[in-house]
Amino acid sequence: MDLIVELHSNYIYPLMIPACISLLWMRYRGLEYILVHYRWIFVCLFLLPVSVLYDAFMYLRMKIVFALSSAPKQHDKKVQNVQKQVRAWNERGRTNRMCTARPGWATMSFRRGLYKNSLHNIEINLIDILEVDTKREIVRVEPLATMGQVTACLNPLGWTLPVLPELDDLTVGGLIMGVGIETSSHLYGLFQHCCISYELVTADGSVVKCSKDENPDLFYAVPWSHGTLGFLVSAEIQIIPAKKYVRVEYYPVYSQDQLTRLMEDSKTYDSNQFVEALVYSKSQSVFMTGNMTDEAEPGKINPIGNYWKPWFYKHVEGFLKTGSGVEYIPLRHYYHRHTRSIFWMLEDIIPFGNNPVFRALFGWMVPPKISLLKLTQGETIKNMYEKYQVIQDMLVPMKDLGLSLDVFDKELDLYPLWICPFKLFSQPGLVHPAGNQDEMYVDIGAYGTPKFRGFSTVPSTRKLEDFVAKVKGFQMLYADSYLTREQFRAMFDHTLYDKMRLQLDCDKAFPEIYDKVNRMART
Repeated sequence: MDLIVELHSNYIYPLMIPACISLLWMRYRGLEYILVHYRWIFVCLFLLPVSVLYDAFMYLRMKIVFALSSAPKQHDKKVQNVQKQVRAWNERGRTNRMCTARPGWATMSFRRGLYKNSLHNIEINLIDILEVDTKREIVRVEPLATMGQVTACLNPLGWTLPVLPELDDLTVGGLIMGVGIETSSHLYGLFQHCCISYELVTADGSVVKCSKDENPDLFYAVPWSHGTLGFLVSAEIQIIPAKKYVRVEYYPVYSQDQLTRLMEDSKTYDSNQFVEALVYSKSQSVFMTGNMTDEAEPGKINPIGNYWKPWFYKHVEGFLKTGSGVEYIPLRHYYHRHTRSIFWMLEDIIPFGNNPVFRALFGWMVPPKISLLKLTQGETIKNMYEKYQVIQDMLVPMKDLGLSLDVFDKELDLYPLWICPFKLFSQPGLVHPAGNQDEMYVDIGAYGTPKFRGFSTVPSTRKLEDFVAKVKGFQMLYADSYLTREQFRAMFDHTLYDKMRLQLDCDKAFPEIYDKVNRMART
């Protein structure tokens, strides 16, 4: 078991050797040209195999660790190591602020944090599921545990999270310190609203636990704080009973007005566990509802997550031609339905990735790790993405959905769009409705290359940000943000956050959120 823990302390690096070698290759003349114009060759020959090896290693490791119940035994030692590093930083005189040592390319954000080069890096070696307590109906996890790990652990036991975001590699810590949303969020809210308690190491090296009843101010200040109040070392999250399938109903929609009416209908949210829409043009979209079930109609089971199956968004698009439909998707396949194609971003990297022949022969290796794509993209590709692509999630009040879609169409002309409704609870913290009551919001996800001829990254994104601020919405902070500090503080309520920064003596210990997420802090 000690050997596994030792491997765990450098869990990603052994499998990154081929990728690191590839970085050296980039120095040769002409290779950057190949990586730009024929990047799919590099991705298919190198990144896909490395990704498979990494996933296999992590899956096997999770099974062994969970079976031996070794993670809880090691957790306290790993937390003590974090404390030791923080206390050593204090003893050296707090010469510069702290952040985690996790490499910028290893995160799900498509930018790398420049701040990591100048701040004091603290190793956070916490990637396990610690406990599943079915009596209390909670799962206790470390911050670097992923959604893929969580579903692989919980679903076979007959449990799931109320809100389980789609992509396999999204981490618990990222979804708490940032934001997480899923098609069940109209019932349960954001990922943070399903969390019962947090355990953090604060600036003085102490371990502090917080919940609604214990240190409530800290509990409500942690979500969206991006590691600027302390280092998250574990979280307890609510779990609910799971069933075998999700019965998904597909409704083709042929006008924006019809889509907004479906989205704004409260009856939709009262009778369905899952709700989303994919918008393929200003006038065409597919509206989807889903409910968990243990029974399935014969011939209607669709294990959409199998590697030879069409990418989910392409499968959904087919209902625009065939009309309404019903099918039963195995629960874990449903949760990770957008993983194989990274929503639809993989099409830009492997244009033939959804071809039936490619899926049959190589689909089992898809997708490549996003971290590896970032690590090996090179300056030219990075600059191209920055100039020509948009990856944004904007959270706006449901009542402004129609107007929001008009603005996205005008400024981007980018499709598909992902539409996911969620309930925003009136709770203290950085993000809450403008009024003093719960309100239904919607996430508009825009990923890809805009077709609007007048598109220019900075001014176009600024126009979106200005609109979202005007309707009292919020910008997801994994993406490029061009808000000024004043605009940022106006969008996000810093009242409780500032209070906790002062109380926990964070000024010299951690940067503020803005200094970690604004575009100037990332490359």
